[in-house]
Amino acid sequence: MTDNSPANQRLPLEGIRVLELGNYIAAPMTGRMLADFGADVIKVERPRTGDEVRNWRLYAGDTSMLYRTINRNKRSIELDLRSEAGRQAALDLISTCDVLVENFRPDTLDRWGLDAATLAETKPDLVVARISAFGQTGPLAGMPGFAAVAEAYGGLRELVGEPDRPPSRVGISIGDSIAGLYAAFGVVMSLYQREAARRTGRAAPSPLTQQVDVALHEAVFGMMESLVPDHSAYGVHRARVGGRMEGIAPSNAYPCADGSSVVIAGNGDSIFKRYMATIGRNDLAEDPDLATNAQRWARRDELDDAIAAWTSTLSRADVLAALDAAGVPAGPIMTAADITTDPQFLARAMVQELPVDVDGSVRTVAFPGIVPLLDETSIPVRSAGPDLGEHNEEILGGILGWTPEEIERMRENAGRPTT
Repeated sequence: MTDNSPANQRLPLEGIRVLELGNYIAAPMTGRMLADFGADVIKVERPRTGDEVRNWRLYAGDTSMLYRTINRNKRSIELDLRSEAGRQAALDLISTCDVLVENFRPDTLDRWGLDAATLAETKPDLVVARISAFGQTGPLAGMPGFAAVAEAYGGLRELVGEPDRPPSRVGISIGDSIAGLYAAFGVVMSLYQREAARRTGRAAPSPLTQQVDVALHEAVFGMMESLVPDHSAYGVHRARVGGRMEGIAPSNAYPCADGSSVVIAGNGDSIFKRYMATIGRNDLAEDPDLATNAQRWARRDELDDAIAAWTSTLSRADVLAALDAAGVPAGPIMTAADITTDPQFLARAMVQELPVDVDGSVRTVAFPGIVPLLDETSIPVRSAGPDLGEHNEEILGGILGWTPEEIERMRENAGRPTT
């Protein structure tokens, strides 16, 4: 019998090799997406110090779980790209790769001798994905910027938080992650285009003719729905509305008697009537002045007060049970502890446990699964983010033929002026 379980299926990107020159989150998120689905992603890190994310939210040991999560399923090597030896090693590896992903400031790779012409000469059909704060062109192309800046520039930050306070930020680097997803999509499109060119005999795109260019602020802006069209067409200036969504009501978070909260999205016209009946407010259900979202939005405070008066008398479980019975979309506000024991996450293998060195001892650590599913459960995560230089000998020695002495000499000379 053939074993068709996810662990034994051939993954879609097997046979694709990626050189990741990025650090922080954006380019590594692209690499993670490609690695999740089978690509051999070689992550290049600075000798001795590595990717700075190794130290972000570091509670113990020398490598954070943030790094382990974003860089799962990859191999790590150390190269000093500012040195001639590191540059040549990168080019030698590029000659064996299908994709290069980077998120340095524009022109950084050019200064290191890894410009488009050199890349095209080394690997004519190389797919190159570049992620930067403001893109490779335009008046702000050379400006530095992290996700926080991009989220503000792209329009997101203005909409997050309470209306009587300065804008807030969501609790993750969402701008980086969105940019990473766009870049991964661009890479797969370019690989498909390259394959199509091979089938038809046309010239494949090269680093000189086409690159995947993702700007953090544009990635955020691309997710902003009708923010600009609403302003352009109607002169609407969207403002912060806290836990609500502009023009949609009732939809918010509400407190329960046990100290927890739930999110209830009862804004559909037919759903609203069932919703109000469930909370014992048939008067609101039958009110003709609440028949549409626009009407309900005008009375959103009144509706939220009525709903909170009901939820605050019941436990979270009782609130959700009543709403489920009535067919009203609702859910708990989950914590990390909730997620790791939740039957829905577990049924689809969206929480996966891996052995990880945590401060000198190996522990079983829960990590998020791989999205999207290709079958009924998430693809198994093959490995957590690697230790710094864990695959130096495997890659520099095995692929490039370096001796252990050459590898160590490169590490020791990293950051020193070249002569």
